[in-house]
Amino acid sequence: MIKELSNKKHKSELLMPAGSLERLKVSVLYGADAVYLGTPDMSLRTKSKFSLEDVKEGIEFAHNHNVRVYLTLNLFTHNKDISKLDDYIKTLKDISPDGVIIADPGVFSYVQEHAPKLKLHVSTQANVCSWITVDFWKKQGADLVVLAREVTFNELEEIRKHCPDIKLETFIHGAMCMTYSGRCLLSNFMAERGANQGNCANSCRWQYKVGLRLNDGTIKELELTEENMGLFEFVLEEGYRPGEFMPIEEDSRGSYILNSKDLCLMPKLNDYLRIGIDSLKVEGRNKSPYYMAVVAGAYRRAIDDYYEDPENWSPRQYMRELETVGNRGYTIAFHNGRLKNFAHNYENTKTMATWEYGGIIRKVKSDGFVVEVKNHISAGDVLEFLPPKENGTVLLRLYEFELVGKTDKVDQVHGGPKHHIWIPFAAFDRENPKDLVRKFPPYTIIRKETSLTEEEWQRLKLDKLTQKIELGHTSDSQYKKRVEKLQETISEELMERRSKTSRFGVEGCCGRGCNGCLMFWNDPEYAKAREILAKKKHGEMLDSNMREKKEK
Repeated sequence: MIKELSNKKHKSELLMPAGSLERLKVSVLYGADAVYLGTPDMSLRTKSKFSLEDVKEGIEFAHNHNVRVYLTLNLFTHNKDISKLDDYIKTLKDISPDGVIIADPGVFSYVQEHAPKLKLHVSTQANVCSWITVDFWKKQGADLVVLAREVTFNELEEIRKHCPDIKLETFIHGAMCMTYSGRCLLSNFMAERGANQGNCANSCRWQYKVGLRLNDGTIKELELTEENMGLFEFVLEEGYRPGEFMPIEEDSRGSYILNSKDLCLMPKLNDYLRIGIDSLKVEGRNKSPYYMAVVAGAYRRAIDDYYEDPENWSPRQYMRELETVGNRGYTIAFHNGRLKNFAHNYENTKTMATWEYGGIIRKVKSDGFVVEVKNHISAGDVLEFLPPKENGTVLLRLYEFELVGKTDKVDQVHGGPKHHIWIPFAAFDRENPKDLVRKFPPYTIIRKETSLTEEEWQRLKLDKLTQKIELGHTSDSQYKKRVEKLQETISEELMERRSKTSRFGVEGCCGRGCNGCLMFWNDPEYAKAREILAKKKHGEMLDSNMREKKEK
């Protein structure tokens, strides 16, 4: 039996991505134990926004917060890359990261020889799936091995049992590759962009349509209509599996047959903590600071709460938080073994959620915040401030916005031009200014509810259903009906975009008792609701019909 390592002496670290200096700082503030990053030239990070000076500043910032930093050097080298290694190793010696992530055996050997004091981590790009391979890398001198996403939990347990003396790392959250991690033929073939050179074109996310090649060599699009769709369907048959047909489904917009949902192992996190996985890795180096804050914060609280009381730990509250950040639908992927169809999203590839990035605090002054706006906000919108180190968000409802450097106030602000707004502490009529300064330092993230179309809402409902099916919480009897409902909304050419959220603009009240809500705190009609809210946690939603009730 595997020795359980969930005790105070051995805690799994939360490892967050950092695609820029700003994202690094947000990840650190919101609870990461470690971050990983790379420069564009020598890692799978062609979109990295790190300069060498940024790397140095990021490492200093992280170390000042007792957070480790791992640098990526995980490209697969071609001859042209070898000449760069010496300069890169000199840089590594200068900035002293806590580990270097490597995939190529040649690079591993080269760094080991020329920088023997550096701790070497074997990248997921090496596709390690067995304990014998982990043991191999241990004998080569690796300090840690990142396991392939395709490793099942049962395999992971066995690897932990056979390899107790080397650190293990596994992915717990983020985008999934439709191939073995990074080894994508499509990207190279269709866009001449090498996935193993850090330049994947994400071809698996593209929309595909079925076409016909005629005998004369011309290509004709096969138009599917209501009249002909019921007459035939397209299927694939593999040579060694006669009689097993895989349907190719397509609607009027095309199909996304290669599009995996996003990995989310929060529902199974206690299993990974129980067996003592050393590092729990989140994918998303190109995601927004909002993604970093929400995901890091949710997993931070989940991990800490598990160690505090493992017997009563439940993933529900943390899953609710993860659902507020854009995703393609969540899947536990290979956790149970075989990847099922519920792990893919065949209808569209868009990431979506009921909340979105509202802004980020740039400066904290003696009497208020300077906030950079990241998405369009309008009068009556509720902004939710996410504290980096504490539970309990703070809600603020504004009816006008003061642009920094401008005298006139406006009723809406766009996020594109990097507008900054001034929010005085006086706007928080239910909060102590000293608490606001303490809870919300620079790089604090603010979110807002977003408007979704009917199609998007149906997609979210389908995602929730498939997640329950995957976890064994419900049967798949409703799956087909939910897919048909989604397809009905997709087929409509014109859809009214509506704000299907709990906010009511300037005309009503959402029932949360937000700071600055003129109606809730001042209208006699809500006196009874105020009494009820006083007994609830701040920001907790009242019963759905309470906001419509008036004191009788």
